[in-house]
Amino acid sequence: MQIDDTLTLQDLKSKMQQFWQHSAGKMLAIQDNYDHGKGTPVFTEAGKYTTRGWTEWTQGFEYGSAILQFDATGDKQFLEIGRQGTLEKMASHVSHFGVHDHGFNNVSTYGNLLRLTREGKIPQRDWERHFYELALKVSGAVQARRWSPINGGGGYLYSFNGPHSLFVDTIRTVRALCVSHELGHSVMGDNDLNTSLLQRAIEHGKATAKYAIYYGEGRDSYDVWGRTAHESIFNVNDGNYRCPNAQQGFSGFTTWTRGLAWAMLGFPEQLEYLRQLDPADLEPYGGFAEIEAIYLKAARATCDFYIDNTASDGIPYWDTGAPQLHRLGDYTERPADPYNDFEPVDSSAAAIGCQGLLRLGRYLEQRDAEAGQRYFQAGLTVLNTLLSEPYLSTDPAHQGLILHSIYHRPNGWDYVHAGAKVPYGESSMWGDYHAREAVLYAGRIRNGQDYHFYDCVR
Repeated sequence: MQIDDTLTLQDLKSKMQQFWQHSAGKMLAIQDNYDHGKGTPVFTEAGKYTTRGWTEWTQGFEYGSAILQFDATGDKQFLEIGRQGTLEKMASHVSHFGVHDHGFNNVSTYGNLLRLTREGKIPQRDWERHFYELALKVSGAVQARRWSPINGGGGYLYSFNGPHSLFVDTIRTVRALCVSHELGHSVMGDNDLNTSLLQRAIEHGKATAKYAIYYGEGRDSYDVWGRTAHESIFNVNDGNYRCPNAQQGFSGFTTWTRGLAWAMLGFPEQLEYLRQLDPADLEPYGGFAEIEAIYLKAARATCDFYIDNTASDGIPYWDTGAPQLHRLGDYTERPADPYNDFEPVDSSAAAIGCQGLLRLGRYLEQRDAEAGQRYFQAGLTVLNTLLSEPYLSTDPAHQGLILHSIYHRPNGWDYVHAGAKVPYGESSMWGDYHAREAVLYAGRIRNGQDYHFYDCVR
């Protein structure tokens, strides 16, 4: 991609204001027209949100989006949508033992509501605060129960595929464990075995950095700096690593860009969190310096790979090894083309990744100002593209906010318009949510504030 070094947050102020105006209309259209009896809204088909039974991993994004809308605009109708939706629909996600998505569903809802309570944007009511805290305590412990040990020490939070499966996605949902830990909770097992949630969060991060991220060190024939594997497979009989794999990418030896984006955001967020802990709390797990070195290497590698393998305007194609991508020539030298005949772009990866670039840039600004500035400007470049057409949806008849999102290309789940050869023009609940989160974050920075997942507990 071509990084715009002149772009500033102030330059994006008007676009951000317009974004929230469009965002409001989209959410009200879903609220008024979507039949929740059919399941959670997941992605759009011909501009209308529909569902897809796999796991209910997007409901927290629906109600979390409303909470973010209130946070950004002060419009109380969205607070009530988010609050009521959380009260009525999210309890099953707190106790859901079958998924690795607790950080998506529950930190996005209960966590954001608790944060607004602590910030004074919601009236301080003890019962309500305790309600949110209890949900977050339980959620972190439930996710931490999905644990597979690795031969030689450590382990990982396994995906919904089973104990053999480490998803790169989970580095962004491990925050559920961190929030629960901050609330004084732990995971209890047989014989009252008490395990630290902070320990499991850190060990999962180390495993993700070691097995899901590549560093150009000769691990296999396709090992290049920053490439990611969507899934890492282990032998559950002995805890040994076996091979890379992909569920939603083209293969285990190519980079599915949304998985890349989860790592781009998840590692900088964890670095922000760990940096403000008492260093003594991290000594049992190697100490801050050791953990930081591992996480920072993963964060920089993935962000570098994104910059090097993305179209000039910052929008990636769905997989950097997609089989027909070569027919586009050197796609990194020109803006992404969502209407091409060969491979779709994935704007949801951009919505997630741009926040990771911004956060990594700010994390590095005191120690490596030049690198920090590069990552931050890359994040602004991506965000600027997302806030403009053809990615920002300005058509009130379309329920999606960010267009050209891809869900599951290998399974053929994405809507393809008549006469088209690849999917385009549709939105996803995760893409829309993360665009809102990125704009909220950028807006707060512009106003001299900040925004972290752990603000709900610190």
